Amino acid sequence: MNRPIFDLSRRRALVTGASRGIGQAIAVALAEAGADVAVTARSLDGLAETRALVEKAGRRCVALAQDVRDVEACTAVTNAAADALGGLDILINNAGFENVRPSFDIDEALWESILSTNLKGAFFCAQAAGRMMAGSGGGAIVNLCSLTSYVGIPTAVPYGASKSGLLGVTRALATEWAPHNIRVNAIAPGYFRTAMTEAFYENEDWQARMLDKIPQRRFGGEGDIGGVAVFLCSDAAAYVTGHCIPVDGGYLASI
Repeated sequence: MNRPIFDLSRRRALVTGASRGIGQAIAVALAEAGADVAVTARSLDGLAETRALVEKAGRRCVALAQDVRDVEACTAVTNAAADALGGLDILINNAGFENVRPSFDIDEALWESILSTNLKGAFFCAQAAGRMMAGSGGGAIVNLCSLTSYVGIPTAVPYGASKSGLLGVTRALATEWAPHNIRVNAIAPGYFRTAMTEAFYENEDWQARMLDKIPQRRFGGEGDIGGVAVFLCSDAAAYVTGHCIPVDGGYLASI
């Protein structure tokens, strides 16, 4: 990370859904690479730990409350982050929601909640950031996709639909915004043990079945994701756009 090509000094980043887990890990990794970071979550109270970790890395941190389902708030919060940091060079679209449920039991309210958070919210955050980046010389956007962007997972139909759609958004925006020097890529985390997914890992039989499918025979940890995000946001990835990098211990390669 000390090589100049990976240096994010003087970059200004916005990370949505950064109160815990993968979002928090990415925010800290960007800060350790030199970026100042604005972080968002539905509640400011949940951002205190992330803010402290970013500041411990020696970078400036701005915490903002945001519900990405509110389209007007996507623009307002993006503008507020840019005003506070003096501009915006990086957007990490991490805010997400999942509720595992058999497909026969999915109702309209659940469908709307998941799609509005994971797909609609991500697009309108990207639109707001993209407008800003197009007027200031470019930038990097990274969307958090999923294994469900590639494979079908039972009881995760709305989530899979949202993350498959987000992969399509990533590719389309990358081609449309390349003339503005805006790179749009994605990360597809595999099985990561975070606060949002902890319920699954309480089932030892489920753990054993999943580990049998992962060539590295371990689950992802929060330390496994930050370096990929730094790479995609840095000059090391200057000729990389429209792609999604699975961080999955070899899961997709083995099926």
